[in-house]
Amino acid sequence: MANIKQVAKEAGVSVATVSRVLNGQSTVKSKTRIKVEEAIKKLNYEPSMLGRNLRNSESRLLLVLIPKISNPFYLEIIKGIEGTAIGKSYNILLCETDSNPERENIYFDLVRKKMADGIISMDPAVDMEALTKLAKRHAIIQCSEYAENSLIPYVTIDSEEAAYRAVKHLIKIGHKKIALINSDEKYLYARQRKMGYLKALKEHGITVNDDYIYHTKQLGFEYGQQAMKKILNLKDRPTAIFAVSDLLAIGALKEINGNGLHVPNDIAIVGFDKIDFSNMTHPTLTTIAQPMYKMGKIAAEMLINKIQGKEVESVILDHELVIRESTSG
Repeated sequence: MANIKQVAKEAGVSVATVSRVLNGQSTVKSKTRIKVEEAIKKLNYEPSMLGRNLRNSESRLLLVLIPKISNPFYLEIIKGIEGTAIGKSYNILLCETDSNPERENIYFDLVRKKMADGIISMDPAVDMEALTKLAKRHAIIQCSEYAENSLIPYVTIDSEEAAYRAVKHLIKIGHKKIALINSDEKYLYARQRKMGYLKALKEHGITVNDDYIYHTKQLGFEYGQQAMKKILNLKDRPTAIFAVSDLLAIGALKEINGNGLHVPNDIAIVGFDKIDFSNMTHPTLTTIAQPMYKMGKIAAEMLINKIQGKEVESVILDHELVIRESTSG
């Protein structure tokens, strides 16, 4: 394999001139640049990206922090991040944190040691104190999940408004006994979606029944199933369910079907996220669609802008209520 000295010899220029051409510097005359480019092509020379990045004090690597790699919600967001990053000559490293502060700190260290240029965090359980401290000196963006009153820019949707719309839809089609399957309220999105649920009930004069509000420790099909099992054992059973994630909603749907009940005639269900699976269930799931690919694309653009020292503002994207069979059988 050819090296930079051989390219310089072939082009009849110095190694420094070849280096300037490779780094895109405008100080090289066009005639000289053409000679260098022809030599590179002739010798099939491939420059070391590592060496170039070290000289420029950059890694061209972006870290993407997610709590669980198995959660399909993150797939489209990651595609949006990766497509944008590659288009701007960056690579991404996917980091599963498992909501573990020790593991997070290993990834934070990569940024501190300049082995990565910045972080997109999608972990709702991230150590905000450590992340905020890191953000004072390094480029950090929060995507989907974020912290209120934090100085770290984020891209997300209005979770409270989206939940309000979902529950309002259930009320509009005649339901008054509406249960909420929520995740842990230590997460901002869980608190916001509960607020949307309560707002819709209050606006329509429906009394809140504490027996209809369930919290799960994690997001997952089995947790939705477990919550639904408890709901089906209630004497005064609800006629509709709002779940704060499609994973919980699909788990609940499986439990209802397994008990010989009909969705939506016996119990209607609305989920949240519009993951691909939500269109493959029986019946198909009414859900709140988040613009996941767009969210990832914007998060990557924001991070790269921040790395380049530009001002970055937080972005709240639109959502959509997608009505399917689980509420309109």
